[in-house]
Amino acid sequence: ARRLRAVPPPCPAAGVSQVTVRDALNQALDEELERDERVFLLGEEVAQYDGAYKISRGLWKKYGDKRVIDTPISEMGFTGIAVGAAMAGLRPVCEFMTFNFSMQAIDQVINSAAKTCYMSAGSIAVPIVFRGPNGASAGVAAQHSQCFAAWYGHCPGLKVVSPWSSEDAKGLLKASIRDDNPVVMLENELLYGVPFEMSEQAQSKDFVVPIGKAKIERQGTHVTLVSHSRPVGHCLEAAAVLAKEGVECEVINLRTIRPMDIETVEASVVKTNHLVTVEGGWPQFGVGAEICARIMEGSAFNYLDAPAVRVTGADVPMPYAKILEDNCLPQVKDIIFAVKKTLNI
Repeated sequence: ARRLRAVPPPCPAAGVSQVTVRDALNQALDEELERDERVFLLGEEVAQYDGAYKISRGLWKKYGDKRVIDTPISEMGFTGIAVGAAMAGLRPVCEFMTFNFSMQAIDQVINSAAKTCYMSAGSIAVPIVFRGPNGASAGVAAQHSQCFAAWYGHCPGLKVVSPWSSEDAKGLLKASIRDDNPVVMLENELLYGVPFEMSEQAQSKDFVVPIGKAKIERQGTHVTLVSHSRPVGHCLEAAAVLAKEGVECEVINLRTIRPMDIETVEASVVKTNHLVTVEGGWPQFGVGAEICARIMEGSAFNYLDAPAVRVTGADVPMPYAKILEDNCLPQVKDIIFAVKKTLNI
């Protein structure tokens, strides 16, 4: 994957291993399939082919046809089957080859899965996970490069998670499978092969990351950077560059889009007095727009020393050409520019 830059420390601490996001997701699925016989995985090429991105590698051979199910290329059909199975008491994990294809099944995701618990006065739960790659990959143009965090984050009845690191990916997937609500898990294809440090605790079968809780990836005092998914890595790179110039950025990894942990963002803004949001999605009605609105409406607004700044994808469908694609996505230099703008330096 071009443009990909991981940020692993040179020497892992005792009990810490380097694990790719792909392997972390595979671990989570394996452990949950083993733990609960109601859990099953379905989607295109997830079984005999080991998954389009090898996330489900080895699971079909281990658990068989009834637990890991290859489906036809019909998102509306297999998503409807999965939602019905969840209503009947099973715990399906429904994989989309890309979340752009979830548009074929959005009626099932929103009208069937998200709304049923409310419309049934709580009598029908829909414990299902919709997961797969989200946002821009590399060189796959407009119909494969959209970020759906704002779309799905808009809808009551859903929980929406967006992991960055291997720890995020494993812990959030396990928490999502165990949750009694429909959860949309937005992964990033360009992160699948990236290794991150995982502690011994994170590799245990009991490890989960709580849904709805952000993580401060780097402490800082001058400006708050809030992001999710792959741009978290860009924020950390920008923070490392800015630190050499005496600017200390606090980097917050949202982890969950809905419900959003605005309390962690507010506490950081109270400390730093400046806010920059970073996302790969489009600007209008985006995740950053929601964060800025919530900060403005709350008490943390009184602590801002400058307007909040959003760094987003360009407001166009994704071009195919690499140079145009690069200019459509937030880069480290864009984050540095936004920080200097809000700090007036």
